[in-house]
Amino acid sequence: SHKSSKREWKPLEDHSCTDVPWLLLFILFCIGMGFICGFSIATGAAARLLSGYDSYGNICGQKNVKVEGIVNSGLDLTHKKYVFFLDPCNIDLVHQKIKSIALCVSACPRKELKTLADVQKFAETNGSTLCSYELQPSEYTTDPRAAKLCPKYPVPESAPIPFFHRCAPVNISCYAKFAEALITFVSDSSVLHRLISGVMTSKEIIMGLCLLSLVLSMILMVIIRYISRVLVWILTILVILGSLGGTGVLWWLYAKKRLSASAPETQIAKDNLQALLIYAIAATVFTVILFLIMLIMRKRVALTIALFHVAGKVFIHLPLLVFQPFWTFFVLILFWTYWIIVLLFLGTTGSPVPNEEGFVEFRMAGPLKYMWWYHVVGLIWISEFILACQQMTVAGAVVTYYFTREKRNLPFTPILASVNRLVCYHLGTVAKGSFIITLVKIPRMILMYIHTQLKGKENACARCMLKACICCLWCLEKCLTYLNQNAYTATAINSTNFCTSAKDAFVILVENALRVAAINTVGDFMLFLGKVLIVCSTGLAGIMLLNYQRDYTIWVLPLIIVCLFAFLVAHCFLSIYEMVVDVLFLCFAIDTKYNDGSPGREFYMDKVLMEFVENSRKSMKEAGRGGGAEGRELKPMVGADEE
Repeated sequence: SHKSSKREWKPLEDHSCTDVPWLLLFILFCIGMGFICGFSIATGAAARLLSGYDSYGNICGQKNVKVEGIVNSGLDLTHKKYVFFLDPCNIDLVHQKIKSIALCVSACPRKELKTLADVQKFAETNGSTLCSYELQPSEYTTDPRAAKLCPKYPVPESAPIPFFHRCAPVNISCYAKFAEALITFVSDSSVLHRLISGVMTSKEIIMGLCLLSLVLSMILMVIIRYISRVLVWILTILVILGSLGGTGVLWWLYAKKRLSASAPETQIAKDNLQALLIYAIAATVFTVILFLIMLIMRKRVALTIALFHVAGKVFIHLPLLVFQPFWTFFVLILFWTYWIIVLLFLGTTGSPVPNEEGFVEFRMAGPLKYMWWYHVVGLIWISEFILACQQMTVAGAVVTYYFTREKRNLPFTPILASVNRLVCYHLGTVAKGSFIITLVKIPRMILMYIHTQLKGKENACARCMLKACICCLWCLEKCLTYLNQNAYTATAINSTNFCTSAKDAFVILVENALRVAAINTVGDFMLFLGKVLIVCSTGLAGIMLLNYQRDYTIWVLPLIIVCLFAFLVAHCFLSIYEMVVDVLFLCFAIDTKYNDGSPGREFYMDKVLMEFVENSRKSMKEAGRGGGAEGRELKPMVGADEE
């Protein structure tokens, strides 16, 4: 074959730097992100954000410069450290800010003030004037302007928000309007109150269950490697039993409730019955669908089981792989925190300009307006870069494991060796791969934003078109992510740059298209069953523990919170497993393509995969005319590969 001689795969033979221009581009981009942060701090945005500012553009707690055309600006507010809103509950949902005059005061009102006389008394005793700067405390009750320039009373009891020097009402019911506007779909606010009180009363249980899901995920990671062959059946049976059990329990509760209360006494009891009936029907439908999928998928399992078995061995040799999600998550959280802080800075950057009402707003002028966009692109690209670094690290470690014949000669910690290799040689490739995904993600986000803007408008055709475009972009993004993953593996094997790696990997994947399909369906389904198992176990434990609360409508929120958390945790852990299986598959495909087990071209693969290759050759031989030579050649190698 002319082609294979042209591009040999040379596992781990030489390391060279890949995609250096892209690394330089990425570094320049990061310097730009740093510049935005520095610029917003230098223009005083940080001081405005932390110390707070009033409606006249003065920063609280310091001397200020006069703004042209604005009364009350340029005051010395050294002793007035807190921002106080005259009408703190008037929230403008469209622009997401409080529609009220803000003033700097020396102390927040720690008790409710019912009348203007109280406000005056507070000003005289505490020296904190809550009315606008032009009124003296003695004029509060006499001056006609007081109605506009003094706080709306009763003034709620307030306390300063830590670090942010703003007075906020202690009782949050004032923001209830705001909360209800967010949760428009719960029309009956008594239900909302019941739900929230349900979450509050069972918060210990929720914490405990979240911990349980973490422990279960860890256990599943450990167990998978010992029972990968039995795993499919165990999971299948458990899911069948679990879904049947859950459905059964719900129907049983429904029946019990129905029989015990022949006539529902109250509205709440009726709601409960209805809720239980809906839960039970949903569970039944889910069970039926699961059964159908299982029937269809039962044949395509052999290679997947073998790969899962080897993936288990990988985790024995590389135990640090389990902690990959933790540090990736940690780095992401750090980056997102930084990003949000800079975003808040950007919200208060700019030069002061008077608005229609005669107060000060801060607006960016000229090309600096577009710093927002740069910052958003940075969020997507750098997040994708961090995730891609995780993929590259896992790929590098697994490739090292697969292509080392003597497992005793593995480096002390292949993970750290892989990180080292990534940092020294392949950061450019990762930057390029993550940039390609960013290029697909940004149009999708813009389209989604347009789609939400069109919600009210009755233009069904345009919205349908948008929906279709969003779906196509989403599919493209998923395919690219999968291809990127394999390109990183090829880079880890050959030290070639991103485009060459992607092309090589793509050729291998196309040659093994059916196997790829089988592994991605069966393997993902097995991991999905694992996630379902963890979520079901946590949910079942939740039902057992929450059963003491007889009001079934309250159950919903704590259970949903717990199940979502369990799913996220299981997803983080099992996605690493999925990565390992994908990398192993590519290594296996390369191994079977370029080696045939003859002397000098021995397989690198594990015994388990060897047996699979042998069995598939046997079955092909029985199906065909029986070319016996290949079958015999493999036999001695099986013995040689003992660990």
